[in-house]
Amino acid sequence: MNSSSTVLGAGVSRQKIAAKQRARTEQQNSLSTDEIYQKVYVAVLEYRLRPGTKLAESRLAAIFGCSRTRVREALARLANEMVVEQISQRGAFIAQPSVEQARDVFELRRIMEPAILKRLIETLTAEKIAILRAHQQLEIQARALGDNPKVIRLAGDFHRLLAELAGNSVMASNMRQLTVLTCLAICLYNAPVPTSCRADEHGQMIDAIESRDLEGAQLLMANHLDHIEESLRLDTDLAEPDLEAIFRM
Repeated sequence: MNSSSTVLGAGVSRQKIAAKQRARTEQQNSLSTDEIYQKVYVAVLEYRLRPGTKLAESRLAAIFGCSRTRVREALARLANEMVVEQISQRGAFIAQPSVEQARDVFELRRIMEPAILKRLIETLTAEKIAILRAHQQLEIQARALGDNPKVIRLAGDFHRLLAELAGNSVMASNMRQLTVLTCLAICLYNAPVPTSCRADEHGQMIDAIESRDLEGAQLLMANHLDHIEESLRLDTDLAEPDLEAIFRM
C-alpha cells in the first residue's frame, strides 16, 4: 500500500469516527419520546397549540433534534389520549372536540371529581394540604403577573393534582386526559380565561378539603365545573346546516 492510500484510509477512518461522535452527541442531546409528549401536552394546555394545528413529523423532528420515529411514538400516545387526531393521508392534528364530545368531557368530570375529593379527604394529610397551598400560590403569582398561558396550565394541573394526591393512579391518568380535552374545548369554543376558571374557586375548594368538608368541597367542584361549561359557546353548530334554506335565498 502506497503512502497516498494510507493517508486516504486514515482520512476515511477519521471521518467515520467523527460521524459516530456526532451521532452520539445528537442522540444525547435529542429529546426522548416522553419529553416530546410532554412538550406537546404543555403547549396544548397553555393554548400555544390550538385545535386543528398540523403536527408534521419531519418539522417536529427538526425542532426537537430527534428522529421521526420518536415524534411518531409521541404523537401515537397523544392520539391514544384523544389529544391528537391522526388522519390517513393527511397526518396528525391537534384534536378539535365536537360539541357533543365537549359535553361528554364535563359529564365524566362531574362523575369523577366528587369521587376524587372523597378519596382525597379520606386520606388527607398535612403534607397534601401543603402541596395544594403551594400550587395555589403559583396560580396567584401567575395571575398577578398576567401570565395567562401559565394560569391556564396551572388551572388544569390543579385538578390533576387533586387526583394524584387522592392516590388513585387510574383517576389521575384519566384526569390528565380530561383536563387537556377541557382546554381544547375552551380554546375551540371561545371561553374567556377569567370566566372559564375563576381566581377564587380553587382556594375555596382547598379550604373545604382542609376542613374535611366533603359535601362543601363537592358542591364547590360542581359549581366550578358549571361555571367552566357555561362559559363555553356550546349552543353552536349542533345541527347540520339546512342547505335548501341556504340556497333558496
